[in-house]
Amino acid sequence: MRPGSRDIHVHHTAQSLHFTRILESIIAKLCPLSAHNSKTARFFRIPLDPTDIQLLSLLQRDAQLTAQQLGEALNLSSSQAGRRRQRLEAEGYVTRYAARLDPGRLGLTVQAFIQVQLGTHGAENARSFARLIDTRPEIVSAWTMTGEADYLLRSWTADLGALNRLIHEIILAHPAVARVQSQIVMEQLKIDAPLPL
Repeated sequence: MRPGSRDIHVHHTAQSLHFTRILESIIAKLCPLSAHNSKTARFFRIPLDPTDIQLLSLLQRDAQLTAQQLGEALNLSSSQAGRRRQRLEAEGYVTRYAARLDPGRLGLTVQAFIQVQLGTHGAENARSFARLIDTRPEIVSAWTMTGEADYLLRSWTADLGALNRLIHEIILAHPAVARVQSQIVMEQLKIDAPLPL
């Protein structure tokens, strides 16, 4: 290796990364990426560096942080922090921003998990049940599961009567549903926490 060649290589790598970020910023301005343009987003995605991860961690805890506040926390300028945030949003690392409301102050006192087992399986039954749970505002989350239950639903209702009606008049009334089992949450020890980064 020639004297100084390692320094040249490191300098060249840094220049390449800097050029990639500049090019990405230009493309983002000319062709804003969205959730509907995921193929383009994946093509231009670059690996997360420690600053990206720290920025995502900050946003998970407070999505209202301004570019200036992010910059101060990350030792970046406001514009640099803003561009990083826009890139992470465009690449799909940040899917949306939402406010977390207090269920109790809204009169929602009963949180429950509902396990649903279908009697008959098939694509149409799955689509029909998915449409049902999508139309019910009481059901705030839903998962398909391995094991005995086919679905796990999470619900918030005003009282036990409302939960009972949801289970017996809505869920069990679906022709494909064979069995429902519910567990009422007594106390939530840990609120939905940020993802581990």
